[in-house]
Amino acid sequence: MEKTKYQYLSVSDQGLGFKQPPLEKEFDENQKFIPLPNPREVEVKEISLRKAIENRVSRRSFFPEPMTLEELSFLLWCTQGVKKIAPDTATFRTVPSAGARHAFETYLLLNNVRDVAPGLYRYSALNHMLAEINLDPTIPEKINQACLRQSFVKESAATFIWSAVSRRMKWRYGERGYRYLHLDAGHVCQNLYLSAEAVDCGVCAVAAFMDDEMNEILSLDGEEQFVIYIAAAGKIGRE
Repeated sequence: MEKTKYQYLSVSDQGLGFKQPPLEKEFDENQKFIPLPNPREVEVKEISLRKAIENRVSRRSFFPEPMTLEELSFLLWCTQGVKKIAPDTATFRTVPSAGARHAFETYLLLNNVRDVAPGLYRYSALNHMLAEINLDPTIPEKINQACLRQSFVKESAATFIWSAVSRRMKWRYGERGYRYLHLDAGHVCQNLYLSAEAVDCGVCAVAAFMDDEMNEILSLDGEEQFVIYIAAAGKIGRE
């Protein structure tokens, strides 16, 4: 925290004229992609913001009912959805981010989503689609163990795993950017909690995980990109 104070800041990479990092991490063209339904066309329950806030609690038990691809599409749009793109400059999304840097990549452990094979996926916010990463049947247990064996992680319909691409934020803010990464993670997860109320889902945020193990599972180097926050989501029944 000390070294992220303003008095320690030096000229940023942006100030030095270095090229801005890409707005999204590249995908392998050989990966399998799953287009997601248009989130603006997904029907969700009408619920007031006041009611959503009042209902918001962490839920660690989920019904066996699968989440639909439409519901997942809605939750992804609410947490990282792109509303506007300034080409090669910035994205403007459904959540705030310092300087519109939006340094996160969303990985998903899908356990119980209708018509989608269980496994590890990554979300392309720019294209609103899923990329298949790993369908190894041991992945849920590996992630569960890395999350200190909190069983709801592998019993959820979908567990969101947000990673931070540090240079995307540090390019503008230097070491101070590490503070903003953690603030931004809170914005994203709270949007998941509130939007889940509209699709009869519950959420439990997870900050207790083994960093190195999670990074290894996702093939992240732990420095330039690392897991920053996790949240499990699943169906909780209808009122």
